Amino acid sequence: MNLEQLITSDVGTIIDVRTPMEYMGGHVADSVNIPLMELPYRMDEIKNLDLPIIFCCASGNRSGQATQFCLNQGVDAFNGGPWTTVNYYKSLTHQI
Repeated sequence: MNLEQLITSDVGTIIDVRTPMEYMGGHVADSVNIPLMELPYRMDEIKNLDLPIIFCCASGNRSGQATQFCLNQGVDAFNGGPWTTVNYYKSLTHQI
């Protein structure tokens, strides 16, 4: 499955790795906010979420770092890129 298919089929968990202030400014519905710097301390929580994990942020940079970190920890993860892109794909979930 590619990223769009994962998101539109509504599987896994979307984690937004932006700061809480950025997240409050707009985010994907039903996403979880775990700032990038908190990932190492919250791995037990992340491993208990529905997999795969789809990370998003403002541009795709932080979500790319989060994806690589989690893959190195053995967690099935994908870089969703900008939250606005993930949000667009998520909006298609309700149209299918």
